[in-house]
This record gives sequence, structure tokens and C-alpha cells, in this order.
Amino acid sequence: VAPRFLAWLAMPVGLRWGDVGCGTGALTAAILDNCAPRAVVGVEPSEGFLTTAGEYLSDRATLHRGSATAMPLPDGSADALVSGLVLNFVADPAAALSEMGRVAVAGGTVAAYVWDYAGRMELMRHFWDAAVALDPQAASLDEGVRFPLCRPDVLEKLFVGAGLQRVAVTGIDIPTPFASFDDYWQPFLGGQGPAPAYAMSLAEAARAHLRDRVREHLPLAADGSIALVARAWAVRGTVPAPS
Repeated sequence: VAPRFLAWLAMPVGLRWGDVGCGTGALTAAILDNCAPRAVVGVEPSEGFLTTAGEYLSDRATLHRGSATAMPLPDGSADALVSGLVLNFVADPAAALSEMGRVAVAGGTVAAYVWDYAGRMELMRHFWDAAVALDPQAASLDEGVRFPLCRPDVLEKLFVGAGLQRVAVTGIDIPTPFASFDDYWQPFLGGQGPAPAYAMSLAEAARAHLRDRVREHLPLAADGSIALVARAWAVRGTVPAPS
């Protein structure tokens, strides 16, 4: 998603970028590879992720430990503040946008993208739709329910409410092909994340029932492959000049 997101932003070269919640450095690397930045700073609360990002990015970016709502960066020190697949995990996204607006210069860009969990994040939708059909209590774990922020109208309202101007939202669709059902299903057996954790919490018979229910509703081609789409919602706004 990151390169497509950056292409949509279409920012000029030579800017100072900040990656909020940089994780292991995927979006930061995409900025370095695609945007010819003057400098890139990543902020991340997890020490483990920061270590991995440091190894991955070498000395191409400056990394700081900090949260989206309290970044160790000066006022007006970035031309573009971006965040990938993070905003819905922040306890107070409005405070995060306020902090991003503080760090960005007047006229700078604040932007983010999140998965469309309730819509065309299809690999997850097929799983949760099947899980809830078999166990209605599973609905409380479904990211489409847990993260109402991940909808275009809600994102737009959040950015406008933060005082950002020229707010725009777009969908980014990424093909996610699987060679076979096993290729699709195997990650759900890893136990990491809400869906795999739910799958592995089931007794073996119940998990097999869920597996069969998911398989019944997936669009399997004649050769056994599965063509799905993962959609992200991207949103951007401009920091206003001081009044």
C-alpha cells in the first residue's frame, strides 16, 4: 500500500518527512525510495520495532521512541507527517492529529491510511463473516466492528474536526492473490493478531468447521487459486496557517 499512498500524495522532492508509528520501517523505506526526501524521521513506541527498523533502514532515517500523541520533535519541524496502518490503534486519534499538526509546518501535509476492515479487506472479511455466522460472539473481535474509524466518512470527519484544510479521502485497492486455500488459511494458524488468535482458541473440531465454512464462501478458481482485494482508506489534510 505504501508506494500507492505516496503516489496519491504526490509531494514534491526535498521535503522533511515524519513517519508516525513507523513500526519496522516499511512506510519510512517507501518514502526514502520514492520521494527523494531531504530527511525522514520515524517515531515508534515499541523498542523492539525500533530495533528492527534501525537494522532495516541502516542510517537512512532518524528514529525516535515516542507515541503518536507525544512525539519528541520540535514544532514545525516536518513538511509532511504520515502514518500507515496505525491511526485506528491509537487510543486518542484526535490527539494524534493535533500532535501531527504541531510538528508539521503551516501549509504542511498530514496524512494516513488504514485498512478497510468492514468492506474490501477481503481476506479478513471472509474469515470474520464465517466466524460470526458460526459464533455470534465472535463479532466483538471483528476489526470491522472494533475499528469504526476505518471508514471514509469517519476519517474525513476526524481530519476536518482537527482543523485540517482541503481534506480528501481515497480508496487504495491492492490485489492479494493466493495460490491455494492452504496458502490463504495457513496464516490464521499462527496465533498472532485477533483473527489467528480466535482461530487457535477454538477446539480442533470447531476450527475445522470454521475452515470449511470459509472455504465454501471464497472465490476459488478452477486451478484452486483465490483472487482477493485488500482495500485501504487513505486520508490527507493541510495544516492551516496561524490565525
